[in-house]
Amino acid sequence: MSDLTFTHLDPMGRARMVDVTPKDPTHRRAVARGKVFMQPATTVAVANREVTKGDVLAVARVAAIQAAKRTSDMIPLCHPLLVGSVHVNFEIGDDFIEVEVQVDTVDRTGVEMEALHACAVAGLTIYDMCKSADRAMVIGEIALWEKTGGRSGTYRRPANIASVVTNVVEP
Repeated sequence: MSDLTFTHLDPMGRARMVDVTPKDPTHRRAVARGKVFMQPATTVAVANREVTKGDVLAVARVAAIQAAKRTSDMIPLCHPLLVGSVHVNFEIGDDFIEVEVQVDTVDRTGVEMEALHACAVAGLTIYDMCKSADRAMVIGEIALWEKTGGRSGTYRRPANIASVVTNVVEP
């Protein structure tokens, strides 16, 4: 990290919302990913749409979209943004479901928090829909994978950054 200044602090160290009014709106995109680790039987139930609460991934997709649009309601110093699009994809592994969220806007500030918030809420929704079958699930590895646009340009997560969660112990 090269820039260690905290833009959400005023000169006296108090929290503040960054003034973005002088900036010009530009196209901005952010991609976040996370995983919900679970028992293999749970991933099979999700894939086969056998979870009694309903279609887990359909509900998680809608929850992620809603979360992206409402991020500033939950993260105190985030700017309310006009979210242009939200794409939510899932990959079902043997013992996890990976969530990927891409958020786009044309605005004065980035959508990293919107993508991360949407990813987290999708994971929580998956947990909520599957908890009666598998309370040992773990939500993790939520990270920004890419961001484009704005003054700071493009960021892509290096492939060599180790995963936070390397394995899940079965109960």
